Amino acid sequence: QVQLVESGGGLVQAGGSLRLSCAASRRIFSAYAVGWFRQAPGKEREFVAAISWNGGSTSYADSLKGRFTISRDNAKNKVYLQMNSLKPEDTAVYYCAVRVRPGTYLSGSDYYGPHEYDYWGQGTQVTVSS
Repeated sequence: QVQLVESGGGLVQAGGSLRLSCAASRRIFSAYAVGWFRQAPGKEREFVAAISWNGGSTSYADSLKGRFTISRDNAKNKVYLQMNSLKPEDTAVYYCAVRVRPGTYLSGSDYYGPHEYDYWGQGTQVTVSS
């Protein structure tokens, strides 16, 4: 069992920035891929970004490349999502998730579907005003 806690969400004006954090309860977190997803009201949960176990590989949703950056600090058991040039359409609840199923130890970042992750945080609200 891995517990994840997101933080850093809030209300920001369009064009602003936020940095989300995902903290894990177990050290084992540092050996697995982590992803960020978001879900807006009435919409399905969508992929935002993912990072390999050591941060050496990252993946992004095409529409977010250049504005969002995922990173991790395994010494602190944390993964971050830096969001710049925010737009009203970025408004959503943002979730982090970790992939720890058998066979995924020291895995990369090529995991884009919610079903590919095993543990989720409770989410943090990001609201971008116009």
